Amino acid sequence: MSSHAGSLTPALEPETETGSHLLPPYHVIIENDDFHSQDFVIEVLRKVFGFDSSKAFELMLHAHCNGEAVVWTGAKEVAELKFEQIISFHQHLITGKDLGPLSCRIEPAS
Repeated sequence: MSSHAGSLTPALEPETETGSHLLPPYHVIIENDDFHSQDFVIEVLRKVFGFDSSKAFELMLHAHCNGEAVVWTGAKEVAELKFEQIISFHQHLITGKDLGPLSCRIEPAS
């Protein structure tokens, strides 16, 4: 054993890639149509995303004026879930006619 008091330096391991890569975020986009009422769109946005009335109105109006609106962005799996939740809501007319779900899609955010 030596008598000098040296400091111990841990050996550094070389950095390696773990192989995990972040997936790109995805947009949930609602599309304007001539069938569903504005109130129905607002209701769906409030129920699926928990938006307050003013935020839901703003997004509905953006879709109405521009043809579509990005309503949420995040992980692909959650975007897929939100898409499924949106299309689970169907608007029914007083006559009983089913207008079906809102038109929507998901796509990578770029």
